[in-house]
Amino acid sequence: MTATVSTPTAAPAAAAAAAVPKARFDWVPLALVAALALAAWPLIGSSSTWLTLTVAGLAMGLIVFITASGLTLVFGLMDVLNFGHGVFIALGAFVATSVLGATAGWTGGFGQLGGVFLAMLVAMATAGAIGWAFERVIVRPVYGLHLKQILITMGGMIVGEEIIKMIWGPGQIPLPLPDVLRGSYLIGDAAIGKYRVLAMVIGLVVFAALVFTLNRTKIGLLIRAGVQDREMVESLGYRIRRLFVGVFVAGSALAGLGGVMWGLFQQNVIPQLGGQVNVLIFIVIIIGGLGSTLGCFVGALLVGLLANYTGYLTPKVALFSNIGLMVAILLWRPQGLYPVTNR
Repeated sequence: MTATVSTPTAAPAAAAAAAVPKARFDWVPLALVAALALAAWPLIGSSSTWLTLTVAGLAMGLIVFITASGLTLVFGLMDVLNFGHGVFIALGAFVATSVLGATAGWTGGFGQLGGVFLAMLVAMATAGAIGWAFERVIVRPVYGLHLKQILITMGGMIVGEEIIKMIWGPGQIPLPLPDVLRGSYLIGDAAIGKYRVLAMVIGLVVFAALVFTLNRTKIGLLIRAGVQDREMVESLGYRIRRLFVGVFVAGSALAGLGGVMWGLFQQNVIPQLGGQVNVLIFIVIIIGGLGSTLGCFVGALLVGLLANYTGYLTPKVALFSNIGLMVAILLWRPQGLYPVTNR
């Protein structure tokens, strides 16, 4: 006969672990995306039209998420209000016009896709490099000073737009889709644009990469710890300033990628592109919860879907649908869908 022996420390440890409540994931904002799509179905009437509009809305939302994710990263982790974020979006779009112009002779599906992905990589590298200089010269002197951050980064965006005009000119430049991304896939009577499918895939990859990096890697852990207690992290021998510079560079690079995606979506670019998209970006970030990556993702999907549904049903309402959505969300949840707890 055997007797079970229990150590005196095992029971208290197990009891302490059981006493710590596990945070429940809030599914309500995600359910809101599905509820919006389902509510629009009977209003639209045609299932094929509804499917086309839904996919188009999701694609637009994911493009908006890509452009907004960099600013969400910078504000959520560094507490920096970078109103100059739009200049990196415009820069990425204009770099794409040059790269795609240089690779216009690449033929075949793989060649054309290779030109698009090369444009994305070059745009991200260029925007990241300029973002490094922007952080050192403009942002670093005003850390912790929100009003000065707004003023000086807006000034930086104005200067950046003028430099873009000097290099590429003040006029509109076409950024057409390559032939391989033109046309649609047919699902019954619904037409799903090829570029929209690519945009959805890239947007989901960016979202997954951000979530994994911030929650499952050592770098993400150090960055989040540095936000909570910078002195403690530095006392362990880590240079938190370098990590924050890396965050700003990554955010700028994502803005450059978003600029390429948005330029291809519009099929033309102008120097004021960043300022125009900035308004939409800040709406998404406010809806999401000021610095939450998941909130930015859900907010962008809601904005994309609502813009497409209202544009089809009542085009005049589409002009201010995003503002109406933001007001409705803030009346329901004043801190946004997924508020950052430390702010």
